[in-house]
Amino acid sequence: MKLLIEVSDKSNLFLDKTDGIILPIDKYSVESICTFSLDEIKDIVNKTKKEVFIKINKNIMNDDINDLKKILIELDNLNIKGIFFYDLALLQLKKELNLKMDLVWNQTHMVNNYKTCNYYYSKGVKYALLGKEITLDEIIEIIKKSDIISMVEVVSHPSVAFSKRKLLTNYYINLNKEVKKDLIVTEKMTDTNYHLIEDDNGTTFYLDIITNGTSIIKSLYEAGCKYIIFREYGIDDFEELIDDTEKYINGKCIDDSYVEKYKKLGDSTNFFFKKTIYKVKK
Repeated sequence: MKLLIEVSDKSNLFLDKTDGIILPIDKYSVESICTFSLDEIKDIVNKTKKEVFIKINKNIMNDDINDLKKILIELDNLNIKGIFFYDLALLQLKKELNLKMDLVWNQTHMVNNYKTCNYYYSKGVKYALLGKEITLDEIIEIIKKSDIISMVEVVSHPSVAFSKRKLLTNYYINLNKEVKKDLIVTEKMTDTNYHLIEDDNGTTFYLDIITNGTSIIKSLYEAGCKYIIFREYGIDDFEELIDDTEKYINGKCIDDSYVEKYKKLGDSTNFFFKKTIYKVKK
């Protein structure tokens, strides 16, 4: 099992602490706190032997295609491990441009069963980032029954929704107030807080509580999960966390003190132990 991270500050990439990193690229990635230019990505790839994945997970517009083709050709000449994609244009462009790069299926809520994962694998997709709304049992079923290489986001303030609209700008302008690019809102039915952050691509909704999946790492390890993901945004002592996690994984996940220590991240396990059940309202 390998640990991938996504950082929220370019000043420390923690490349000496982990197996690999996810780099969201400028203009073409969403639901990330910081992004990287193509030149910055080239520099990082050329300086490290760690695994580097690139995130290109926005909806691709017609006007984006020509520029994106140039970027993909340059990325294909780098020693990158794969590209996270949302829009199916990436599948088509890989075929059209005869690119050798591997792809990570990253369609959020849709990556939720082994049969669809196997379908994308048959189309040449090597990896899949599993949805954040499925249970641990469902995750393990996908790992065991799919040929695709599964990735699981284990510790993060998870992004739960994204809109291309400038929702905060529109909100503050409508109130004739100074525009702010971030806001905490409360969903009244569940009394759940969400952190809204707006950038040039749109508005991301983050759950304003840490999903702490440290307790499931052992189960994922035993199931044969190849990658887990930590996202730095909003997590204190991130360097210590990834350092301890690497030691835990390399020690075959048998050190119970690790799980005990990281109870300090909170007791929210999101959907890992909670099924989503839809009922018809009478």
